[in-house]
Amino acid sequence: MNVIVTDYNEQWIENFKDEAKKLKEVFGSEIVEVHHFGSTSVPGIKAKPIIDIMPLVKDIEKIDSFNHEMMALGYEPLGEYGIKERRYFRKGGENRTHHVHIFQFDNDEEVDRYLAVRDYLRKHPKEAKLYGDLKENLAWEFPNDIEAYMDGKDKFVKELEKKALHWYKNR
Repeated sequence: MNVIVTDYNEQWIENFKDEAKKLKEVFGSEIVEVHHFGSTSVPGIKAKPIIDIMPLVKDIEKIDSFNHEMMALGYEPLGEYGIKERRYFRKGGENRTHHVHIFQFDNDEEVDRYLAVRDYLRKHPKEAKLYGDLKENLAWEFPNDIEAYMDGKDKFVKELEKKALHWYKNR
């Protein structure tokens, strides 16, 4: 997979809203709420142009029964994909456009982890810029190696997550 990091694009908000509407139609009353997270949800930050979406649902065990509907929208269902009690879907193949991470609404540990980083970066633009610049530099260094790109930002992300969770719980 090619690694492309671009300047912030306000269209990402609309892309999220459009896709969230489709997801609400698929999952219906099972959806509690839908969050836009990840770098495309942070104004001004450089990011891979992939929209990260986190629907929160009433019962995570029911989600696998919607795989055919998600496939009809172009998603690849990947089950938990390394995170217990999550259902993960991706769209776009090699030219990925969306990631959907579904959690049960009361899975506070995982949900807070994602929302804390998003909210922290929104409130701390200097940290957001550092993160965006790191991603841009790694994309230039490893344009065809997503694993090296991910490895290159791992330490920064772990420290960011720790700071963000502390801030999130004490705000």
